[in-house]
Amino acid sequence: MVARLIDEDQEQAYGYSRVALRLASRVAAVREAAGFAAYATQRYSEALAEFRAARRMTGSVELWPVMADCERGLGRPERALAMAGEAEVQKLDKAGQVEMRLVAAGARRDMGQLDAAIVTLQSPELASNAVQSWTARLRYAYADALLAADRETEAREWFAKAVEADKDGSTDASDRLAELDGVEFVDALGDDEHDTAGEGGVAMEDAGTMGDAGDGEEAGGRDEADARPAAAAGETSEGAPEGSEDDKADVADLADRRDEGDGDKA
Repeated sequence: MVARLIDEDQEQAYGYSRVALRLASRVAAVREAAGFAAYATQRYSEALAEFRAARRMTGSVELWPVMADCERGLGRPERALAMAGEAEVQKLDKAGQVEMRLVAAGARRDMGQLDAAIVTLQSPELASNAVQSWTARLRYAYADALLAADRETEAREWFAKAVEADKDGSTDASDRLAELDGVEFVDALGDDEHDTAGEGGVAMEDAGTMGDAGDGEEAGGRDEADARPAAAAGETSEGAPEGSEDDKADVADLADRRDEGDGDKA
């Protein structure tokens, strides 16, 4: 449950993790999950304690990078840097070593050592053209550090490379690239509402045209959704209700009786 909620509702995931801890505090997986829930809600002291407990139970070093990042969160970047130089890092797999490099670079930036952060990120993994699970985040961190150092041309190049690697949108590299290119996003809906207030029906026609050009599938999806209630209510294509044969016969009988009554009065 914690793993399923942690990307959607961090606070709820944290709540579930506390319940799990009360029930199974001696299970390493529960301690690790509780650590990640606390980490996601920026409760770094709790997260670090849970990660340490999980590590003692399993003997694994895979939590080393996130433990170091907790030290950063607690305002101890120098401790995170010290962890980056310890023997545990050599026992990490490639993904873990890249994570550790990202944490170390972040710690350098926390300490105001921007040039050192850039150098820390320079690695064979950064230079490789192969795309791995960590590639987009590594390129993004490098581009962000370059931009902070006022190396805008190089930063733009690496934001573009991050976009190429970021197939699942895990970073906002595309937005950062657009910002560097001077692209501005305009709230078309807000402009349409303003025009409607001032110009009446003409603006509504323009808004419909703009929606067709800019919204594409979204506009089509709304039309299809709007059509469903009419179809479910049994309406014809003209919008009038389509009655049964019995209903039509009842209407005709009432009409005949009305005509007879009018004749008696005459």
